[in-house]
Amino acid sequence: MLAVLALAIAVLVALVPLAQGAIERSRAQTAADAAALAGAAEGEDAAREMAHANGGTVISWRASGDDVWVQVRVGRARAVAKAHRD
Repeated sequence: MLAVLALAIAVLVALVPLAQGAIERSRAQTAADAAALAGAAEGEDAAREMAHANGGTVISWRASGDDVWVQVRVGRARAVAKAHRD
């Protein structure tokens, strides 16, 4: 019984970093999506503000024609999003 309990604890301890990584990736994608939409509507400064409001930092921002690409970092996770200007 003690061995099973020790194994269960070891598995839980190993899963915590994986769960944290998944949460960071999700937050990074949310921040990137929001930043890309804000950037398409109002420009780079708006994209940076929106990323920051969502806990992220803009790593790169690029506009080409009607398209805007944003790369955002949250913790160790990075995400890219694209938005189209109307």
